[in-house]
Amino acid sequence: MIRVAVLDDYQGRAAELADWGSLGPETEVAFFGRTIPADELADALADFQVVVLMRERTALPRSVLERLTSLRLVVTTGERNAALDVEYLRERGIPVSGTRVPPRRAGVSPAVEVAWALIFAAAKRVVVEDRAIRAGAWQLGFPALLAGATLGLAGLGRLGSQMVGPARAFGMTVIAWSPHLSPERAAAAGAERVSQGELLRRSDVLSIHLVLSASTRGLIGEQELAAMKPGAVLINTSRGPIVDEPALVRAVSSGIIGGAGLDVYDREPLPAGHPLRSADGIVLLPHLGYVSEDNFRVMYGQVVENIAAFGEGTPIRLIS
Repeated sequence: MIRVAVLDDYQGRAAELADWGSLGPETEVAFFGRTIPADELADALADFQVVVLMRERTALPRSVLERLTSLRLVVTTGERNAALDVEYLRERGIPVSGTRVPPRRAGVSPAVEVAWALIFAAAKRVVVEDRAIRAGAWQLGFPALLAGATLGLAGLGRLGSQMVGPARAFGMTVIAWSPHLSPERAAAAGAERVSQGELLRRSDVLSIHLVLSASTRGLIGEQELAAMKPGAVLINTSRGPIVDEPALVRAVSSGIIGGAGLDVYDREPLPAGHPLRSADGIVLLPHLGYVSEDNFRVMYGQVVENIAAFGEGTPIRLIS
């Protein structure tokens, strides 16, 4: 009997989104709806030969993997996973399979849709005014105008570039910065290449689309937030650690910047009692950037294919 653990099935839908039964009667699949606490992971997964990760929701560092003596295969959705010690698994001879992003439909990616949802929610005071109406109040403040405003993009790759078209449609000026962005590449995407300092100073909305790395961790901290416009809005749909969360809470609560919208956090799920949960002026979403039924059907379908291929002795979609 091969036992498969499917982690972090938040919506409780994984069982119906792929043909797990095609793996045969000798494969038993268990679905975990909530994140397993880090100190319980090794015990909870001790009897499983296959562990399926939903992106980086659960971290599997070496300290946990060393205790999983029954482990034979790890499958992660996505093409990389910074929360998984792939090098250690390679040392043990345990393959890691990923999933490929499905071809994009016309329009922008789900992550870009979420970024714009957060821009509107923060700039147009959607959450604040919704709560006010329910409490009996009416029109507590002025929403920002996007027409004529400047959208700053920290990162102009696949997702950052997709932010440009909608911004132009709303009449926004678009500027961009990343460590290796050239003026020519920025112009080709429809943006003006500026320095990091100018990006901070000029942006009415600053949206982050950078990969988390040693150089981008903590990129936006107290000093950078202080350099922004008092009414500016910060949007992060990339990775939580790029922004210093305590500094952001202080900046918004003290009026250093106008507000923020976040889809990603240092720790996910966001712990109970976290200061962000009670911070006024910050709109929170539970990491929805890649979440859609269509995407999950593709990802879980490929997960089943990966497990079946491993069972046949020919692992596929290997992550190096």
